[in-house]
Amino acid sequence: MTARPASPPRPPIGQAVTFLYADPPEPSWRFYQEVLGLRLVQDQGACRIYAAAEGNTAFLGVCRARAPRATDNPRAVGGVVFTFVAEDVDGWYAHLSAQGVPIPHPPALSAQYRVYHFFFRDPAGYTLEIQRFDRPDWPAP
Repeated sequence: MTARPASPPRPPIGQAVTFLYADPPEPSWRFYQEVLGLRLVQDQGACRIYAAAEGNTAFLGVCRARAPRATDNPRAVGGVVFTFVAEDVDGWYAHLSAQGVPIPHPPALSAQYRVYHFFFRDPAGYTLEIQRFDRPDWPAP
């Protein structure tokens, strides 16, 4: 039996980008930049990429869709929930409410996941969440 050669060390991952697709994308671009106040870091024409967190480690790309959405259910295959982790969940709730963003339920504690959070949707119908981890095993930024 021959020994497998040792694999090289895993290269580091320094950043992450999540892409969402919208048609038309302009309302979503305005929402992420003007309502959520995300900083635009790159305009690629059909895609715009925003800083989703401090420190240039997490980004959200919003691109022109090439086909209709398959489902509005974020828990179905192909669905998505984009979560912003923030300490001041109530502050975000107040800010978004003042901007006229429809929020079906106020912030609440999920005992199952030990998070304090609320959900809302962007103009393209994607489910977004603002949450704070209320557990000691979540890594601090």
